[in-house]
Amino acid sequence: MIFERIMGTETEYGVVCPSKPSAHETVLSTLVVDSYEDVAAEAGWDYESETPLEDARGYSMGAAEAHPSQLTHQGHVLTSEDVARELYEESPDMLSPAFWDRAVMNRVLPNGARLYVDHAHPEYSAPETTNPWAATAWDLAGDRIAAAAAASVTDRYGSSWPEPINLYKNNTDNKSVSYGAHENYLVPRSQDFQSLARDFIPYLATRQVIAGAGRAGIGADGVRPGFQISQRADFFEREIGLETTIRRPIVNTRDEPHADSDKYRRLHVITGDSNLAHTSVLLKLASAAAVLTLIEHGCAPDLRLARPVEAMRIVSHDPDLRATLELQDGRRMTAVQMQRSYAEAAQDLADREGWDSESSRKTFGIWFEVLEGLEKDPLSLADRLDWVAKYSLIRQYEARGIGVDHPKIQALDLQYSDLRPEKSLYTKLESLGRIRRLIEPERIDAAVSTPPENTRAYLRGKLIGRWPQQVVSAGWEVLSVKDPSTDRTHRWLMDEPTNCTSEQVQHVLESSNNAHQALSRIGLRRIP
Repeated sequence: MIFERIMGTETEYGVVCPSKPSAHETVLSTLVVDSYEDVAAEAGWDYESETPLEDARGYSMGAAEAHPSQLTHQGHVLTSEDVARELYEESPDMLSPAFWDRAVMNRVLPNGARLYVDHAHPEYSAPETTNPWAATAWDLAGDRIAAAAAASVTDRYGSSWPEPINLYKNNTDNKSVSYGAHENYLVPRSQDFQSLARDFIPYLATRQVIAGAGRAGIGADGVRPGFQISQRADFFEREIGLETTIRRPIVNTRDEPHADSDKYRRLHVITGDSNLAHTSVLLKLASAAAVLTLIEHGCAPDLRLARPVEAMRIVSHDPDLRATLELQDGRRMTAVQMQRSYAEAAQDLADREGWDSESSRKTFGIWFEVLEGLEKDPLSLADRLDWVAKYSLIRQYEARGIGVDHPKIQALDLQYSDLRPEKSLYTKLESLGRIRRLIEPERIDAAVSTPPENTRAYLRGKLIGRWPQQVVSAGWEVLSVKDPSTDRTHRWLMDEPTNCTSEQVQHVLESSNNAHQALSRIGLRRIP
């Protein structure tokens, strides 16, 4: 129970075409998404239930006030006319504007996930899961899906676009641009949001010691030499707010539950780095779930920071983990001490409540083992945490007289996150046994093509895989399908994430002749 809740991840990948460095990122992203060869091509995304301008503090932001990147409910980010005017006037040999009339910029996948163009990046939004181990598997599956999509571009477009496109699971181009690795956790609507934010901020400001990806570079707008723990820390400016791409807050207030809004709130966490190391991914998700459980039970330790945004940067800029942070009550603690306080409180709550399982014992064991390693010798965790693996390599270069400002270090930083298996430094380290696996490759392979069995993602994924031509559009809580007897489209609501599981719907799907019949028999509510 301490780690279990509905959760999932969203990854925006860095994208570049080396032979066309000036190519517009939206073009490259669309080429990638459009090239993923999957049965999901027919299904679009259902935007009608999205509410990105609703604020958890009780009000809505007007569309005129919002940054364009917040208008995620408006579908395509560029029209064919925009592209023709802005991108191709000087490059008639590039793709025709007619491309935008037929390109697929959004795919709903048979594993229940979404692969789409999020402004300037290809984004993989993993399906809903119920625990951090499953969420880790489907997050890592997204990397394989994205890599396969990028590798298919030249085959799909041939002479129209023969140049390879590369993707990177990182968070900054070191040229003032940062892109996200978001997490989502369902919390009870009854939980007071202000107190949740108050108690969650210190955790998020210091979690990077476990889940940072490591970065060769300091600063947001002007990058200066140096190594830091997090790729994202320098890009956050305030404690709480609605935006995600400007004036970034530690706690995001977007109130878009993608579920029954009377029962749930979705906490949209935007502070995390994109991780490749299994331990980093798992502990990022598991520790967040545990801290939220502590908050909901009134058991979170009071670790309110005097200056959270400043603290977040101090922690990131201190790979030796010696800096102390000032708390509002005058105490000073290191980030590792604060993270240990959360872990110990979570263990105490689990013991008191009798929440014991093989999975939770294993998760706690990994959590405390990592915290002990951080306290004794951070470099001992080079086989488990992304930032330490990267820092260890950089230290080896420094011992040979190659400083962190050297181009080789910048290349190492980028190569670590390369999704091409033959080029990825992370993949090489993993294949050599220098980074530990927690999720077996076979389980990740399965997550590429199959949905989780114990959430509504099962129905979404199986419907897409079984009747792709009949699914007109899909969303997190909505499915739109054609009735083959009338050719009319009907929308069906599934606003309870723990419903429509394999146990509940598999037999219905197997005995139905079409998607409309299946949804009718499952008993979902039809909506306008």
